[in-house]
Amino acid sequence: MKITQVKLGTISVPLRVPFKTALRTVDAVNDVIVEILTDTGEKGYGEAPPTGVITGDTTGAIVGAIRDHIAPKLIGLDIDCFEDVIRTVQSAVVHNTSAKAAVDMALYDLYGQLYRIPVYKLLGGARKTITTDITISVNSPEEMARDACDAVARGYDTLKTKVGIDPSLDVERLAAVRNAVGPDIRIRIDANQAWTPKQAVRILDQMEEKGLGLELVEQPVKGTDFDGLKYVTENSFVPVLADEAVFSPEDALRIMQHHAADMINIKLMKCGGLYNAQKILSAAEVYGMECMLGCMLEAKVSVNAAVELACAKQIITRIDLDGPVLCREDPILGGAVFNEKDITVSDEPGLGIHGFEEGRLAYLDETMCRHMH
Repeated sequence: MKITQVKLGTISVPLRVPFKTALRTVDAVNDVIVEILTDTGEKGYGEAPPTGVITGDTTGAIVGAIRDHIAPKLIGLDIDCFEDVIRTVQSAVVHNTSAKAAVDMALYDLYGQLYRIPVYKLLGGARKTITTDITISVNSPEEMARDACDAVARGYDTLKTKVGIDPSLDVERLAAVRNAVGPDIRIRIDANQAWTPKQAVRILDQMEEKGLGLELVEQPVKGTDFDGLKYVTENSFVPVLADEAVFSPEDALRIMQHHAADMINIKLMKCGGLYNAQKILSAAEVYGMECMLGCMLEAKVSVNAAVELACAKQIITRIDLDGPVLCREDPILGGAVFNEKDITVSDEPGLGIHGFEEGRLAYLDETMCRHMH
């Protein structure tokens, strides 16, 4: 099975409601789709979201990295020499983790198809179903309480509540959400780097004093503030989940070695795909540090790849793969089944993605694509 062509396209899917965090507000998913063609007729699919505020990746940068740097090196390579092919992607260009992740998952898709095995079984096969939380965007306390009630009515028992815009309101926001949903719903909060270390400890202490019962706090301080993250971890009773502080396996290792966080949030778009995510997971298993598997605002192709990984490994104990359920529709055929909080992995070979509803994938013109002449 040799790679003959790498095609690029874009897909746009509206969100049910605008997605608001301390970093940005978004009302639709607009992602780059990668389609890798082979001489045996199989196609592998990948997806990359341009999350400029987190990864620095823009649509143009993702397209350019794949078209000009990664794709030319892949043409003619044999999927059966899998390690070589994957390492070629990682070494083709530095950074550009979202572009690498999209190509990486498309290659795993093809490798699974080659040996007629679902990717989640290829990687470990721990389980077939997982349960995701759902994100509550940062808004006024009243609005957040209403959104939280809606989510609980839809069956969610774990809410990931965004905070960090005007920290003086954060305790009030959380109190409103907790009062609205009652004591039995799990609440995790995500400050998206918005607080200073001392501010974080103070706010978390206030939340604890009010008995708001937080499961964890995600990335309370700047992603680059390693000492600050460690300070919050050591001085707060709320478990700390590192997100923007962890891109590479090296980042993860440093956090584990210094116990600068209690848990790590792995996202394919930060680490560059399934290959690197597995390195982080191996280290986590050694250090006994539980992991969350998360996503950016993504449609089903890339979240589906994350589902395959989440179903493969037991060290992944928390799931934040709500991208598809935040979307108003799902134009992607095949893959995992998302029934609100309950996600069931596909048992089809590879990633199980069949393609897109008619007219939904807009291919970039041929000058944007590379293929074998």
